Amino acid sequence: MAVSCPWAQGSGRTVPERTKEFTIDDIFVKGKFTTKGIRGFQWIDHGKAYSSLETDTSLKQTNLWRYDVASGKKTELVAARNLVLKEGEQPFSIQNYVWSNDGKKILLTGSLAARSLKSGGNFFLFELGNKKFKQLTNSAEEQMNVKFSSDGSTIGFVRGNNLFVHRLDDDTETQLTFDGGPHLLNGHFDWVYEEEFGLIDGWQWSPDGKYIAYWQIDESREPEFPIMNFLPLHEEVSTMRYPKAGDRNGIVRIGILDLESRKTVWADIGAPLDTTQDTYVPRIKWTNRSATLAVERLNRRQNKLELTFVDASTGRSSVVLTEAEQTWIDVRDELTFLKKQDQFVWSSERDGYLHLYLYGMDGKLIRQLTQGRWDVERLNGVDESSETVYFTAGIVSPLGREVYAVGLDGKGFRRITKEDGSNSANFAPDFFVFLHTFTDVNTPSKLSLRRNDGTLIRVVDDGTIGALSEYAISPQTFFTFKTSDGVDLNGWMIKPADFDAAKKYPVLMSVYGGPGSQTVRNSWGGQNFLWYQLLAQKGYIVASVDNRGTGARGKEFKSVTYKHLGKWETHDQIEGAKYLSSLPFADGSRIGIWGWSYGGYMTLMSVLIGSDVFKTGVSVAPVTHWKFYDTIYTERYMLTPQENPEGYEESAPLTHAAKLKGNLLEIHGTADDNVHWQNTVSMVNALNQAGKQFETAFYPGGLHGIGGGKLRAQLFTRITNFILDKL
Repeated sequence: MAVSCPWAQGSGRTVPERTKEFTIDDIFVKGKFTTKGIRGFQWIDHGKAYSSLETDTSLKQTNLWRYDVASGKKTELVAARNLVLKEGEQPFSIQNYVWSNDGKKILLTGSLAARSLKSGGNFFLFELGNKKFKQLTNSAEEQMNVKFSSDGSTIGFVRGNNLFVHRLDDDTETQLTFDGGPHLLNGHFDWVYEEEFGLIDGWQWSPDGKYIAYWQIDESREPEFPIMNFLPLHEEVSTMRYPKAGDRNGIVRIGILDLESRKTVWADIGAPLDTTQDTYVPRIKWTNRSATLAVERLNRRQNKLELTFVDASTGRSSVVLTEAEQTWIDVRDELTFLKKQDQFVWSSERDGYLHLYLYGMDGKLIRQLTQGRWDVERLNGVDESSETVYFTAGIVSPLGREVYAVGLDGKGFRRITKEDGSNSANFAPDFFVFLHTFTDVNTPSKLSLRRNDGTLIRVVDDGTIGALSEYAISPQTFFTFKTSDGVDLNGWMIKPADFDAAKKYPVLMSVYGGPGSQTVRNSWGGQNFLWYQLLAQKGYIVASVDNRGTGARGKEFKSVTYKHLGKWETHDQIEGAKYLSSLPFADGSRIGIWGWSYGGYMTLMSVLIGSDVFKTGVSVAPVTHWKFYDTIYTERYMLTPQENPEGYEESAPLTHAAKLKGNLLEIHGTADDNVHWQNTVSMVNALNQAGKQFETAFYPGGLHGIGGGKLRAQLFTRITNFILDKL
């Protein structure tokens, strides 16, 4: 299957219409190829309008604007010139904002430098009616997870690992919890919960504003991991709590705080589901009953999940439904409680694919809402007025995503978005309209407003990147091949800009390959895609293959890697390389592979186990033994090292170091708090001990993403030069 490209024409031989060549600076420094987008998009006025942030670059000031959905009329809501506390001061710079439910007040915050974006620093209030601007807090401590109560009278937030509220009517602040400390966290998360369960906001108002439900995590028993800063005269050491596979996790509790009595009741989350191990609480959510909290609990093996309902006044819980798997359960966010009926929508892979189900509050299944040999990617919402469920799935092909609708009665299934590619939807609260984001291999993100039947209201941003019109772009095409054991795998390929089928070209494979991921998508590839164009201009074929274990093809395809990470993924990357080598225009003696993070791990496994196939590899920030990585991620797929010692050893690049034959460049940041530099240091040691020659590069203070200043351009210059020299 091939996707046409408007930047190229001709048959048999690609003839670029444009001749300018890409440079590393063009791609990674100058910002020439970014789209406008919508910054800080939020629905307002019940979906009749939306708000967004726009920066006046000449004044270096950020203003908040209102856009009418029907007319497109633009109105200034908050001007930076009005965000001044004292005459002569610089206006406050809006980085994040939160609306009150009545649309009359706006919380304005800065940003907190952290692994994930949080609201941070002091926060401010702007009242639209009188345009009054005032500072609400004045603290040197970081403050996060700031939000209004449902009636807009009170603001809650976390400071110093404790929960606080600020009443707006009398401008008073009240501390609600007092036990928070350096390693006891109320209302936010430790490193591993945030990273692996995708959690940032650790507390929730009840719908009636009478209660606050929050996570409390005692991370004191988690091992400390040191991160060295080698640049000062006397090296500095910082530590972080990081439980590696098999280590003890933090102790998690769910508190329900009564705002009137200011007392906390602890939810009964029961004995650990596996009595010898921990219980995770990856999700909580208030139900349609004001005093009932839904709590999801998951055993440490992550193959049994229970949805429980907790009474806010007593903490007593009851199990509503249970999911169990032979392998693992992915934590999802589809749980939606209906306001008008005692029902909720749930997602499950119980029939082999991720689908939506309708349940009664008694835990009895009413019906399956979606079904087929495809996975639901996202529940976009439930419109109770029309009894319609909106969701996103890759039904046409696992390479794309489309937006669909189905009735709560399981009938009326229909496709909403018509474009083939990657579609997503952000529905207004009344579900009459949605913000449609569309992208494919040829199209950066295109934003438009559409009615709920998919008809166009207006294009907001056509995604055009004008600067690209100067450059030669090679088409990205998709292909499918069958492995030696009969499995169909998907891939994409970019050929040189002046491709000649009579010639033979070196091939660089791009890999990620981790559980549930995809690199083979009909979507815009951003900076990496443009870097691949740079390589194509220099005479390289660039390709990628989604191995077994990746997403959008059902539970069986994804879970084949259970307890053996790296085994089938590496097998399939080697098979992909052999397939590419069989093509008449590919030079089978010059096959390379590169990847970052899990892709860096896959690169090492591929060049070691597939040493007769791959000539060159570039591995960035790789795991080199799964015993070095965190509990939640690693044990989900591998169990603990004590339970699965053989699986850990066979899946470790360290085990296979002596198999290296080709060229290898391994790169890591020394301050990587995700995949620790320890991984690369250990790999370097193993390769040295095996007498192997290779290259390595480390970035002092570099995090997992290795960026900032000129670092990203320097990094990709290094990688590019290595590929040009060694492949």
